[in-house]
Amino acid sequence: MTRLVALLLALLATPLAAQTALPPAPWADRQIPDPAQERQARALMETIRCLTCQSQSIADSGASMAGDMRSQIRERIMAGEKPEAIRQWLISRYGDWVSYEPTAAPILWPLWAAPLLLLALGLLLLRGRIKRGKQP
Repeated sequence: MTRLVALLLALLATPLAAQTALPPAPWADRQIPDPAQERQARALMETIRCLTCQSQSIADSGASMAGDMRSQIRERIMAGEKPEAIRQWLISRYGDWVSYEPTAAPILWPLWAAPLLLLALGLLLLRGRIKRGKQP
């Protein structure tokens, strides 16, 4: 009987043990006292993708990972780092996917050129159709 009670208590206590003991990030939900720096931080946060949610920016996400990233951004901006340098640091740490702003890496050039090539091809085909239609 005592073993059964001990087992039930262990099963009930398991979710409590799974919760983190870490404190929340200090600047996750607090604004920077300097309004200009807070605007810079907020603008950057809106262009960084939440790694947990994936469909929200870290400015809108309630995930703990997003809170940690918001705190890091605010701390770095308060330390005098420029937003673009922070973005590059985040990209080097988490990959290109973390930024909503597209990059112009050489491997992506075909992706950027494809719409222009398809448009040019469509215009050539249209021109050929128009010329054939005007011939007697």
